Amino acid sequence: MTSSSHRSPAVDVPRTMTYEIRTYGCQMNVHDSERLAGLLEDAGYERAPDGSDGDADVVVFNTCAVRENADNRLYGNLGHLAPKKARRPGMRIAVGGCLAQKDRDTIVKKAPWVDVVFGTHNIGKLPVLLERARVQDEAQVEIAESLEAFPSTLPTRRESAYAAWVSISVGCNNTCTFCIVPALRGKEKDRRPGDILAEVEALVAEGVSEITLLGQNVNAYGSDIGDREAFSKLLRACGRIDGLERVRFTSPHPRDFTDDVIAAMAETPNVMPQLHMPLQSGSDTVLKAMRRSYRQDRYLGIIEKVRAAIPHAAITTDIIVGFPGETEEDFEQTLHVVREARFAQAFTFQYSKRPGTPAAEMDGQIPKQVVQARYERLVALQEEISWDENKKQVGRTLELMVAEGEGRKDGTTHRLSGRAPDNRLVHFTKPDQEVRPGDVVTVEVTYAAPHHLLAEGRVRDVRRTRAGDAWEKRNLEDTKPKGVLLGLPKIGAPAPQPVPATGGCGCD
Repeated sequence: MTSSSHRSPAVDVPRTMTYEIRTYGCQMNVHDSERLAGLLEDAGYERAPDGSDGDADVVVFNTCAVRENADNRLYGNLGHLAPKKARRPGMRIAVGGCLAQKDRDTIVKKAPWVDVVFGTHNIGKLPVLLERARVQDEAQVEIAESLEAFPSTLPTRRESAYAAWVSISVGCNNTCTFCIVPALRGKEKDRRPGDILAEVEALVAEGVSEITLLGQNVNAYGSDIGDREAFSKLLRACGRIDGLERVRFTSPHPRDFTDDVIAAMAETPNVMPQLHMPLQSGSDTVLKAMRRSYRQDRYLGIIEKVRAAIPHAAITTDIIVGFPGETEEDFEQTLHVVREARFAQAFTFQYSKRPGTPAAEMDGQIPKQVVQARYERLVALQEEISWDENKKQVGRTLELMVAEGEGRKDGTTHRLSGRAPDNRLVHFTKPDQEVRPGDVVTVEVTYAAPHHLLAEGRVRDVRRTRAGDAWEKRNLEDTKPKGVLLGLPKIGAPAPQPVPATGGCGCD
């Protein structure tokens, strides 16, 4: 296929045309949706108000193929829009993302009212495909087999004024038996370090003070460009960018977690003391069946080194319960690792078959009731550990970056919310002076719950920041983004939340 332009072609779209994006799945999809929003606005569309619920002129589904019943969820949502589409012939519906890459023509066969289907490799073509569907009055299905343009080269509409994702690679070279992502996202492709740093510097110039380096296997960065220490060098280079206060990254793979990365984390002041490193299972037997290229000892060894170098690091993880062939003894090994690692939080998943993955065809599929019972035991253990680890924070003085929309009860409790350097969520007493998202406050932790902390005393210090200025400017211009339907932490706090039944793709 011909490569798409980095800017969407001029399309004759009235300014009153609106769009809505519904995003499901992993952080890569969130990042892609920011690009899709940028492309549509670059082509003349305007974002629909909150609560439009399919009343926009263009509704885009950015899908996930990893989650259980992802296809049923998509077709249910498409079915909900069918009568609206029938009443409004000019309405357009587009489906992109991993499920679109996988199912292709199946989507328009099952939902013939869909106008556009595009894949993970050609998101830059969305405005053109929408216009072609309008002119030709027929569905446009275009799936590229390889990346046409790196997502970060496309226009963007960021969800946050003060925090941003920065994609450093796309694709994955692993062959985990439970994961279909490599087949849909392709082999790993790395960006040039200079391009990444130029993007970070541009974001900081706009007022961003926190960035999260993003990759399907983020610490494998460098394999495509032939430098095994490229990721640690990138972390250190981010540390030299003036005005960049916080650097995070997600999600690393234990196989590629080398000592130079730990050293870079410990020695670079703006790299935050936080690590999200998927475990998946504590059993060597199950890890081998998953084709995970590490074992229990290797994983716990990394945890030990990180804690030695960064004593206050908060470590979080992903765990799959009930993988085919998992015995009670295997599950006990997972519980053992959880006790030893003492994770601050965990994303825990009940294994379910993902069509197209080797694990879906394996013998030894575990009965649902067994998986449920093990899952509940794991959640109970992790809940206890999370609470114990949070109690250790009581009495500590922390600098919080004030967050937007993190505290659902802040309005009634007269509190604000923010993220500590280790990414723990802290609700704090609202000070007398104005505090904006992106500003930094200093507080003392007075109470711990399993999934958040409280600072109920007086705020010790408020530091107004360029990030807060950027947030204020965006609001004054009345261009505040409306948000998308995510199954993820919000932008500005891109890390695991309280242990859910479902979460990110769990494929790192």
